[in-house]
Amino acid sequence: MAAAQTKCSLGYGKPPWIFKGRALYQLHLVKSKIARASIPKEFRLVEAFGYTLGGFFLASYEDSPAGVFDELVVIAGIVWNPPTSCAWAARVLVNSGDACDHGRKDVGLPSQVAKFSKKITAIPRQRKSKFHGFLDMIGLGIASSSTKDCMDVLVTETKGPSATDICNIKLTTSVPGVKFDKWKGPAIKMSLPSFSGRTEYNPNLLKYTCSIECRVRAVQAAKVSGPSSPPKHDTEESQSQLKLKTVEPSGRELLDEGQNLSISVMLSKPILALELSCLKMQVEAPVVVSQHSKSRFN
Repeated sequence: MAAAQTKCSLGYGKPPWIFKGRALYQLHLVKSKIARASIPKEFRLVEAFGYTLGGFFLASYEDSPAGVFDELVVIAGIVWNPPTSCAWAARVLVNSGDACDHGRKDVGLPSQVAKFSKKITAIPRQRKSKFHGFLDMIGLGIASSSTKDCMDVLVTETKGPSATDICNIKLTTSVPGVKFDKWKGPAIKMSLPSFSGRTEYNPNLLKYTCSIECRVRAVQAAKVSGPSSPPKHDTEESQSQLKLKTVEPSGRELLDEGQNLSISVMLSKPILALELSCLKMQVEAPVVVSQHSKSRFN
């Protein structure tokens, strides 16, 4: 069937849609059985030795059609689409109602409204060097102190009056002094094709492309912990315990299947983290590649 462009709502204006800000793109090794539970059956998973490539995209947009907002895209895995492959988002959490509606209706994403609670702890540190200590003694030292910022981002999905903690993401970055500007990495351009749809709000199977321009550099992987669980290394045991624990603390809702799968992806083994700064992302209007048919996503 020939691809057809979808009709878009008026709130975001005409595509392409432009988003500017910064993001962390973290790749994880995700168990194939976890990824398959989030991906439509008509797709073939790109996998090896029982694992696929998933992870998350945590972005903070300072300029977009919906204004300033935060976004967490949980990527279940990679599906085969000859002659290339495409990512599949298991869940998209945003702290903007407009962005949520746009993701659901226009892009076919499994978007949900969430709260992003951020806490930053600055830890001062001093370079330890006998040579620099000697320079300080004779008055020729140069201030080389920097601040290690630790940011905890607690992502809580909200539905009306109820709320469910999804995960806590601990980010660590180095913020040098004014005289030592951090190298942001090379400027790159890349295109990320993705499938979407098969949701309650957009049952058709869609395909869209994100064109990204940014500065990129490898950084320390963020540490992710699940709801009501202490920070610890990701283990099979911790993931299985999380799946069994479906009751949140007092006042919280039960975790549904989609939330459990998303948390399992987030707790998978990280293999690479990329910081995207000076980010400009252009999202094209999706095209319909397959009309709605009865499936487990209805």
